[in-house]
Amino acid sequence: MSAESFIGITDAAATTSSRPQQTNTRPCNGYPELCNRKLSNVSLVVAHNSPFAIPHNAASNQVYPVLNQLEDGIRGLQFETHYPNATASLHLCHTTCDLLDAGSLESYLTTVRGWLDDHPYEVIAIMMGNDNRVPPTTYIEPFQNSGLLPYLYTPRKSNATLDDWPTLAEMILLNKRVVVMLDYLANQTEVPWLLDEFSYQWQSPFSPTDPAFPCTAQRPSNQPDAVSRDKMYMVNHNLNIAVKIFGDDILIPAYTLLDGVNAVSGNGSLGRNVENCTARWGRPPNWLLVDYYNFGNFNGSVFQVVAEANGLSYDRRKCCGSPVTGTAALNKESCQLIFFTFTSISAFFLLL
Repeated sequence: MSAESFIGITDAAATTSSRPQQTNTRPCNGYPELCNRKLSNVSLVVAHNSPFAIPHNAASNQVYPVLNQLEDGIRGLQFETHYPNATASLHLCHTTCDLLDAGSLESYLTTVRGWLDDHPYEVIAIMMGNDNRVPPTTYIEPFQNSGLLPYLYTPRKSNATLDDWPTLAEMILLNKRVVVMLDYLANQTEVPWLLDEFSYQWQSPFSPTDPAFPCTAQRPSNQPDAVSRDKMYMVNHNLNIAVKIFGDDILIPAYTLLDGVNAVSGNGSLGRNVENCTARWGRPPNWLLVDYYNFGNFNGSVFQVVAEANGLSYDRRKCCGSPVTGTAALNKESCQLIFFTFTSISAFFLLL
């Protein structure tokens, strides 16, 4: 991709002495204003457990599959990876593959790569959990076979601080538009593009159950504030409720509270969380991780929150459409039914 595909030359004034002004004619991640911002100076919405959009499965965290997520404006894809056995490929499973298996990592990445092919001015991040603690080289094959490798960005220096990241325009011009992070056992000497997540960013409390969403740095633990202030950061804004099944404590999304949790304003809302984090750390969070992104005080309210965090506006008419894959999706009533069924089963077993 050439610089000319990004820049239009316009005549600023109708005089022979005036010089043509370069103006950006292409949006980056939907907004021309974002093109000259470093990735570390942009806020993006992350789909928590992006692949887990299985209708009527209590372990799901999203309604729509990944193509819809990307079309609607999701720019961060987070999920667990599992290695079911020595002969299997990496799979996308929630807690265990018996509970929810969304298929192979390679298949999912192939879908993402196809979308990137069709959207050359978009930058995304993929954040993976290495639940079985497999070697980082295990991830090479699915990324290679999916055709995603040419898109992967490798930072100029490890342990990058805020100033070390490129602008969105630079990533787009290089066609290195995907940042990939792994939570455990990343080794950039072996796999340079597979970044150690907590060397590059920190997170607020994981799997939160506190509706106040305190904006404290939990992972990595014991990191000095001075270091945290010079790193990107993620707010985990996916409220959970703890239930007990067969003696095990399990966290499930707080389905019935989604309208408020994903709202633009109000106590416990995503908007309030961003405000609190901005006040605490002096800048908005880079990554806003949410469950069921299409729910809120209006459909897609999370995207208005992120637009405002970026100092921009959001067109409410953009979100959220029918599944492009034709897969039947959960509506809000279905989510609530799953919640009540799940908690009723929990109560039944507690009484046994």
